[in-house]
Amino acid sequence: MKVNILGDSNSIFNQFISEIRCEVTQKDPMRFRKNLQRLGEIFAYEISKTMDYQTTDVKTPLGVAKVQTLVRQPVLATILRAGLPLQQGLLNVFDHAENAFISAYRKYDTAGEFHIEFEYLASPSLDDKDVILSDPMLASGASMEIGYHALLQKGNPNHVHLVAIIASAQGLEHVVSQISDENVTLWIGAVDPEMTHLSYIVPGLGDAGDLAFGAKIDSH
Repeated sequence: MKVNILGDSNSIFNQFISEIRCEVTQKDPMRFRKNLQRLGEIFAYEISKTMDYQTTDVKTPLGVAKVQTLVRQPVLATILRAGLPLQQGLLNVFDHAENAFISAYRKYDTAGEFHIEFEYLASPSLDDKDVILSDPMLASGASMEIGYHALLQKGNPNHVHLVAIIASAQGLEHVVSQISDENVTLWIGAVDPEMTHLSYIVPGLGDAGDLAFGAKIDSH
């Protein structure tokens, strides 16, 4: 698996990262969602550079232009609910893409421990297609791992791109160790050094789903 960390290079990307982290800016949910979308658009642009292209004749009012266009549009998959704004950013760029949705959540036991429960998948056939699976936070890495293997039930993709804005060092190591397929690329915005015992990234940004859509009642 190849790993790309976009935040290691200076660009406007890191400005958007700083805003979604900032506890003051986070008080505006609309801006938080918009910044997730803008980050998704940058991820989409960078991923597009790795895809297959073909020469297409495009008729203009004055002649014919030869333009390199995508051989195939990707399938955009995300994990509900936090992934929706990030996926929308990807969809703003890959605007002819098919989409897939995965329902997964933290299920707690009586001791307060939890595991990731996979519940639902809506997806087209993935045979021979490029797939982009996005989730804003890669904490323990379990959601991304479960989402990836769930998608493989729907076919044999040509290539899978895994996208997360912020990852913990532990989560990054987990995903790399558990997903060894050569046709997988992991795209990360930033890697943070710590994770709490409840699998929250430090310094991270908090709960992306709550910041985007409002607080929820956890099913402990």
